[in-house]
Amino acid sequence: MRIRHKPWAKPELEACPFYIHQPQEQKGKWTELFPHPERPLYVELGCGKGGFISQAAPAHPEINFVAMDIKNEMLVLAKRKLEAAYSEKELAPDNVRIAIQNIERLDTAWDENDRADRIYINFCNPWPKKKHKKRRLTHTRQLLNYKKFLRGEIWFKTDDDELFDESFEYFAEAGFRIKFSTRDLHSVSDIENFVTEHEQMFTEEGKNIKFLIAEPIKE
Repeated sequence: MRIRHKPWAKPELEACPFYIHQPQEQKGKWTELFPHPERPLYVELGCGKGGFISQAAPAHPEINFVAMDIKNEMLVLAKRKLEAAYSEKELAPDNVRIAIQNIERLDTAWDENDRADRIYINFCNPWPKKKHKKRRLTHTRQLLNYKKFLRGEIWFKTDDDELFDESFEYFAEAGFRIKFSTRDLHSVSDIENFVTEHEQMFTEEGKNIKFLIAEPIKE
């Protein structure tokens, strides 16, 4: 889907205290952005309009969150949802940061000196054409980049059957093991799940939500 340019998006974001407009400058020191850097750090790759992060971050003030997306036009909507969610809970957004970043070039902003205790990948572009599959956020080459700073798990959620099935191959190739998987997340009661607008839409269309948890194999 083509995102229409919004000239007001960048200025609004740059006035936001929890927006990071030059993530490359944070390489090796993401935890230092937070008042409590010792807390776990969870990262959402491709946060879109913020449906997930605006629920997860306010619900867990004991965890630090970074949400990243390639488009300011998306991030500004995530920013607004976060502000509304924190205001409703009468909390300050001290445990969340949003950043403009091309996830395919994540290694320009994160390295082995960083630490993510969990990575979320929610309803990423499935890139169904063969020539585009390397752009998938769960592709082997992407997973190898995440391994440089991942200290815990990847939580991956999608409605796309082919992407889900082929991601098992990518995780194996990149040296991950699957801790848990289901082809119907909504039938599982003991997994914390924040339902986004996309997820609700896919469910109403009759699509099951696929989900897995993977972790790097310790050498």
